[in-house]
Amino acid sequence: MEFPRLDFKMSHSHSALIFFFSAWFILMLNACSTSKKSSQDAYTRTNLDEIVVSHGKYEPYRAAHKRDLDLIHTKLKVSFDWAQAHLNGLATLTMKPYFYPANKVTLDAKGFELNKVQLITDSGNIDLKYNYKNDLLTVNLDRTYSLQDTFIIYIDYKAKPNELEVKGSSAISDAKGLYFINHLNEDKDKPQQIWTQGETESNSCWFPTIDKPNVRMTQEVYITIDTSFSTLSNGLLQYSTINGDGTRTDYWKQDLPHAPYLVMMAIGKYAIVKDHWRDIEVNYYVEPEYEQYAKSIFGATPEMLQFYSDKLGVDYPWAKYSQVIVRDYVSGAMENTSAVIFGEFVQQTDREILDKDHEDVVAHELFHHWFGDLVTCESWSNIPLNESFATYGEYLWNEYKHGRDEADYGLENDLRNYLNTSHKKQVDIIRFHYNDKEDMFDSHSYGKGGRVLHMLRKHVGDEAFFASLKLYLERNKFSSVEIHHLRLAFEEVTGEDLNWFFNQWFLNAGHPLLSVSYDYIDSIKTAHVKVEQSQDLNKFPLYTLPITIDIYASGKVERHQVLFDSISKTFSFTVSSKPDLINFDAEKMLLCAKEDYKTKEEWIFQYYNAPLYLDRFEALKQLVKYNNDAEALKVIEEALNDKHWNIRLYASWSLKDAVRLEDNKVRDRLVELARNDKEASVRSSAINQLAIYFHPDSIGSQDEELHKLYYEAIKDPSYNVMGQALLALAHSEHDSIMKLIQSFDEVTKEKLIMTLAAIYSLYGEKEQNTFFEENYKDIHMFEKWDFVEFYRTYLLRQDDETMKDGIVILEDAAINSKPPGVRLKAIYGIIDIGKNFSKKEEKVMGHIRAHKSDEEKLVKFESELNKIQEYKEVANTALARIREQEKNERVLLYWDLQ
Repeated sequence: MEFPRLDFKMSHSHSALIFFFSAWFILMLNACSTSKKSSQDAYTRTNLDEIVVSHGKYEPYRAAHKRDLDLIHTKLKVSFDWAQAHLNGLATLTMKPYFYPANKVTLDAKGFELNKVQLITDSGNIDLKYNYKNDLLTVNLDRTYSLQDTFIIYIDYKAKPNELEVKGSSAISDAKGLYFINHLNEDKDKPQQIWTQGETESNSCWFPTIDKPNVRMTQEVYITIDTSFSTLSNGLLQYSTINGDGTRTDYWKQDLPHAPYLVMMAIGKYAIVKDHWRDIEVNYYVEPEYEQYAKSIFGATPEMLQFYSDKLGVDYPWAKYSQVIVRDYVSGAMENTSAVIFGEFVQQTDREILDKDHEDVVAHELFHHWFGDLVTCESWSNIPLNESFATYGEYLWNEYKHGRDEADYGLENDLRNYLNTSHKKQVDIIRFHYNDKEDMFDSHSYGKGGRVLHMLRKHVGDEAFFASLKLYLERNKFSSVEIHHLRLAFEEVTGEDLNWFFNQWFLNAGHPLLSVSYDYIDSIKTAHVKVEQSQDLNKFPLYTLPITIDIYASGKVERHQVLFDSISKTFSFTVSSKPDLINFDAEKMLLCAKEDYKTKEEWIFQYYNAPLYLDRFEALKQLVKYNNDAEALKVIEEALNDKHWNIRLYASWSLKDAVRLEDNKVRDRLVELARNDKEASVRSSAINQLAIYFHPDSIGSQDEELHKLYYEAIKDPSYNVMGQALLALAHSEHDSIMKLIQSFDEVTKEKLIMTLAAIYSLYGEKEQNTFFEENYKDIHMFEKWDFVEFYRTYLLRQDDETMKDGIVILEDAAINSKPPGVRLKAIYGIIDIGKNFSKKEEKVMGHIRAHKSDEEKLVKFESELNKIQEYKEVANTALARIREQEKNERVLLYWDLQ
């Protein structure tokens, strides 16, 4: 499962958009003598996680499911009632007692209408008595069966997913298992589709099963559907039968066992682009208009299959590999065995891929086919054995395909995402106490777990690491595992007792807080490195940390391996001269928060001489803190030439003081980047920075070269670059830019929605309200925060009637948006509109008091007052409805603080 995680490359364009408008808006506000408070109120994000509300809830021990029965095989025959959004199903389950004799069967079956429950025998079907309560179907068998007996249950049922009352999570936003998309075909701009989402335990919303991860079964699925649709399921398509009534039945069969949550179906009108790896089918299901882009989206898959098979020493084990894109997906992507589902965010044109490809998501889901599908966690407590590995699979692919710098960039993202959440959540990676199984899908199971695997690899070495993974996979294939299976595999290969590593990293919460300082005594030619760990030892472990230290002295580099396992320890090294640099954690593999007390000169030396991307990135982040220091600023300027795009990007975002250097070439270098950098993100950022620091308002005159550059960039193949160019021109030429926007074709407008929303927020008139109304529903949930913010800013510039009309959209966002931050932003928007009406109300009441003797003006002002009070009541009524439905305590808390 790939749930939406913060990715710097994915999010940079909108971050830049907000940053650009924040800086630019402040300039405008100052010019217009608008209060500082209003700019902060409009453009400061609210982090809802800063205040933690403690519920004091007891979190019980979550044991693995007790296996009373062995589900051997599932055969499904399904057809659909589109009008009702129902599935008609016939399920045949082959089972036997797991060990102890059994005279009943308990199945997960959520929201079914049951027609028949029978036992299949050689002499015919026998009706069985059953009890159906609380989404559990308990079937009384005809006798007691022993371990040697096999029996077959037949169930005729109807599934009604849209009538279920279920809740999703931050990782998987819904849990009804089966989804009918545009089932009445009322939306002509959206295809009709049916697809499933099983993880965690939602497949039992559309077929009866034992919906637990430690169950293994083979399967057959017969899908009857209109002949105009394509189908996809696990395993191989055996044959298709034309039924003569406008329908077709596709028969899919998977011979190798897997967990029930990995069963899938996808149905839609797809272009199927065929590829292959060895003699295995590799197919890409995309909407027809994206057929020409399918190999741009998924084309690296065959090479990934070869790479992972070689790297792990275990060939891809399944009969085929298909990837399908669906609409309105409830997560990022899902590793259903041999048939992966992706959300529509990966369905891109070549032009869109320039701004962000999703190769990492493709790699993540493919790596799951070893870690998650072939070998599966026995309980959700052990889900990191699926997700940590899939996250690290992204690293391995990037390291192989794009080099270590790019892989380390992703590694740093994982660390940052984890550390950003660690101030409010510190739990064991493998944890047996949680409130809800969905809570396991977090930055601990993904990013932190991936980083821990990287440390394990660095500790044991590459040869032992991959030999251990091969042993783990081969020994546990088609079965369920817990964390100790992984430890035992590593111990068998390396000969080392690794309980210390697994206990402190997988089975404990937290991370080390390190402080590193340096000293050199010239008289004895000795360098000292003092290391301290300061995490709360009442809550977190005292870590044992193998550490690599590189010492740069006299033009040479010497590497030292040390073991840090105490609260404080000083390591001493004999050196030939005072070191230019002591590079602590030279492999940059530690998962920690670190205070590294180097001098400015040492950071500069590290940037230019240490070998890794993370060396340079770490040094640059520190040098940015030396605000007006010419030497530090020179490094930032030169970092615009760094070989890695993200360092060039970071440098471009850190130029506030560097642009003031009298002899700097910052402007010229930014122009060069804007025109010629191969990364669209860097080109976009360069334009952003040029517009901020070399804007006419800043330098006092129009820079004709930049003006020409911005117009050239409007023709850039990257939509992000094009959008930044429009933003750069909009302030000084908003009338002409507004006209230019109207000349764009509809596809271009659609791809530039967030840019247009930003421009309209500052320069749009009453007629642009239609733009916000028409596009609000289609904005992806990851972009809705920004969109609502732009709409809020736009409305506060409009007339009373437009503001009143806009409350409808803000109320919908406040009630129906899943992310709480979006809901709160919409609430703030309505509050601001209400305040606006209150100010106008006070002003008009002042006019009424001042003109009591002027009947003509009095009538006019009273009419105006009535209208304002009517609109104010619309805002207050909307807030009352929102308050009645809002249950999130953090949202309510911030609301009350407003």
